[in-house]
Amino acid sequence: MNNIITLTVNPVVDKNTTVPRLIPHSKLRCTAPIYFPGGGGINVSRAIRNLGGASTAIYLAGGATGIRLRELMNESDIVQQTVPLKGETRQNLSVMDQSTQLQYRFSPPGPWVHEKEWKKALLLVEKSLSQGDYLVASGKLPPGIPPDFFVKVATIVKNKNAKLVLDTKGEALRHAIKATIFLFKPNISELASLLGKSSIVFSELEVLVQSFMKTHPCEIMVVSLGSQGALLATKTQIEYIPAPIVPQKSLIGAGDSMVAGMVLSLMEGKTLREMAQFGVACGSAATMRTGTQLCEKEQVQPLFDWIRSNVKVLK
Repeated sequence: MNNIITLTVNPVVDKNTTVPRLIPHSKLRCTAPIYFPGGGGINVSRAIRNLGGASTAIYLAGGATGIRLRELMNESDIVQQTVPLKGETRQNLSVMDQSTQLQYRFSPPGPWVHEKEWKKALLLVEKSLSQGDYLVASGKLPPGIPPDFFVKVATIVKNKNAKLVLDTKGEALRHAIKATIFLFKPNISELASLLGKSSIVFSELEVLVQSFMKTHPCEIMVVSLGSQGALLATKTQIEYIPAPIVPQKSLIGAGDSMVAGMVLSLMEGKTLREMAQFGVACGSAATMRTGTQLCEKEQVQPLFDWIRSNVKVLK
């Protein structure tokens, strides 16, 4: 039985609260905060757990917040392996304005990661991976980790005959996309940036994606289109996956939930079409929950059924 391993080098403790109304220069009375373990790969592991699956979460953690993060992961019943940091793990704050139902998210940078610390993370990945496993590298890089870090991760994954699932951004993404990737999940803005464009309109998306797949060592790409769904692409196949209209409460972790659903589908032997459909269902379900709660299995299934009846094959 193959395993799913997630890697988070810039994890976070998410603090969610609400206020009656956001007013400047005033003391705002908040509801009691709710805490969640977070960061790209950790959110993927949490979503997999919500869906009934299992994974191992590898992450870097330090300071009092790092201790709290490990406690939250234990409460989430997720197998974890940590790399200790000298620096303090970051905290995010999400505030919902109850008068407008708008969410405000405050995200500080992560701690400085020293060379010996990020190299320990690479060694832990190498030690943990076996042939056929899925390694989900998700989230941004904190200060101190070189921008080609995910290229180093990709090399380890390839040498282990495992499969790399990548969801990152910025300069790290520009380096990583040159490496061998099994499943790549950019959103449309990230894809535009990679192609040197300020934006992409839907009418040109198919051609651009086809061109991208021909020139990069990426086996599968699923472009997240937000509330419009996703575009599934291989070198021989393109399909548009529509998204259902749902009442949105929070966008936090929707992309991570999508990745979780896709990887779990692959582990279960689903087709690529079903993989992308289930991923979109998970991403949509995540937006129906408040804060950083991610997708829930009971809400995903009816959305998945709707998507399967509305698939459109482009080529």
